[in-house]
Amino acid sequence: MSAVPLIAIGMVFREGTMNAMIYHECKSEIILGPVSIRMLNGKRIAVVMPAYNAERTLPATVEELPEIVDARILVDDFSADRTVEVARELGLVHFVHDRNYGYGRNQQTCYTEALAEGADVVIMLHPDYQYTPLLVTAMASMVAYGVYDVVLGSRIIGGQALRGGMPLYKYVFNRLLTAFENLFLGIKVSEYHSGYRAFSREVLTKLPLLENSDDFVFDNQMLAQCAYFGFKIGEVSCPTKYFPEASSINFRRSVKYGLGVLATTVQFALQKWGLGKFRIFNADGRKLEPGIADYYVRGIASSPQG
Repeated sequence: MSAVPLIAIGMVFREGTMNAMIYHECKSEIILGPVSIRMLNGKRIAVVMPAYNAERTLPATVEELPEIVDARILVDDFSADRTVEVARELGLVHFVHDRNYGYGRNQQTCYTEALAEGADVVIMLHPDYQYTPLLVTAMASMVAYGVYDVVLGSRIIGGQALRGGMPLYKYVFNRLLTAFENLFLGIKVSEYHSGYRAFSREVLTKLPLLENSDDFVFDNQMLAQCAYFGFKIGEVSCPTKYFPEASSINFRRSVKYGLGVLATTVQFALQKWGLGKFRIFNADGRKLEPGIADYYVRGIASSPQG
């Protein structure tokens, strides 16, 4: 079979799906393999779901994913429930950690495997159904068409947070931390603490993400890195809902996260001012690399029951 430009295939089959053997450029290699084609502006779209005890909410999350998604990837951080079995039943590409490493490490695995799938745009969506999957198309489009490098689903724009059930103390912490970060990071966003994000492939390959924490502050370190290295950040208004099955960190973990946010912001400022050097802002720091690491395994997805 002759090599057909990937963008041409995307134009012909943008509204449909098919299994085909196509050539996909990944760094300097040419990879030949079966893929599902549902491309947006010639870009391959992946949704990654960092999961921990998400069996009850995962089906609803997956059901609302739009048709433009080419790869649906779940990474399980050693859940105690049936998250892995449900992911298999839903036909998801899934990976399982050999122990509970934390939210940050889960994201590292998510992004590594999305890049390995040839994704050009990667959307992180929590599988707890707290954020609506219906915004995936809008967020992916903003990156796929080059408007932004990073897009955040903001719970603050439009006054959605408190109406959706966000605890008052979390709302107050969110506003104070965001004001502090906007002041020192030199950008202006409505919040840094959303777990709904879209990234370009360039962002995920250029940031030294392996220098970041394995814990919740990974989220904030990543956005600080995006600001430091000059990536464009945009936002969309995102309704959210808090309910018992939705994952949420407790007050103690929230305080620990807040202190981590303050530390990251101070490190950013010191590095910018030439008063310190930190690995998370080192352009030569450790970056994501292809290939399955020794701390997780790939599961075999079955076809969804129909």
